[in-house]
Amino acid sequence: MIIRGEVIRGAQLGRKMGFPTANIDAHRLTEIENGVYASKVIFLGHEYNAMSNIGMRPSVDGTTRLLETHLFGFEGDLYGKEIEVHLLRKIRDEQRFSSIDALREQLQRDAEECR
Repeated sequence: MIIRGEVIRGAQLGRKMGFPTANIDAHRLTEIENGVYASKVIFLGHEYNAMSNIGMRPSVDGTTRLLETHLFGFEGDLYGKEIEVHLLRKIRDEQRFSSIDALREQLQRDAEECR
């Protein structure tokens, strides 16, 4: 599945946990199951390995469905830019965590699997 969209501002919680994300509004992407995916991103002709979550973000009381993508090895500002996200394979369902620390630990495991 390939998703193209403009990167919008989020709550920047991922950045605080060491996993900054490029966020795309996903409320219209009803054909994609919520969950965490190994992915890749194409931006300005460069390809980046990535980790993506699509869903409601239940651990942070999310109310808007977003596609959040962490690009491994990317540093820069993507706000307002268009990116292309390729969801390669689902690695787990979206879930609610008991704490931000538990979420951070799972993100570290997810990142290892996606790399």
